[in-house]
Amino acid sequence: MADHPSIEKFRTALAEQGGAGEIVVLPDSVHTAALAAEALGCEVGAIANSLLFDSNGVPLLILTSGAHRVDIAKVEPVTGPLKRAKPDFVKEATGQVIGGVSPIAHPAPILTYVDSWLRRYDVVWAAAGHPAAVFSTTFEELVTMTGATEIEVE
Repeated sequence: MADHPSIEKFRTALAEQGGAGEIVVLPDSVHTAALAAEALGCEVGAIANSLLFDSNGVPLLILTSGAHRVDIAKVEPVTGPLKRAKPDFVKEATGQVIGGVSPIAHPAPILTYVDSWLRRYDVVWAAAGHPAAVFSTTFEELVTMTGATEIEVE
């Protein structure tokens, strides 16, 4: 699994952007932030969920703590209108499938926001281009690699 094409593409992008994190392939049964946190031995809040939204036909990515849900009404004044992206929109915009969308390694840059809550953790875990793969990073590195704007999502 570690040599899956999606993970390899992510690994290349991570190296190109100077990311220093470790890529970990988790068991298939780990499909929620809570299960990933348990498998990694970290708090669920340290899991950065990559949520892609459709903002009037333009992809917009919000990296949110696994401990939070995005409050659309709260973030729309900053982000503009948002609706959940359909699976085909996600695949087209990111080159990845729902559940494996990474913060980087997309066909084109995506406007990105990051949950300020993730700042609380020395190590943050995010998807690595495949539903079973994650990588370790820091809040600062995540912001640098994505160009994300920090927001409160909840």
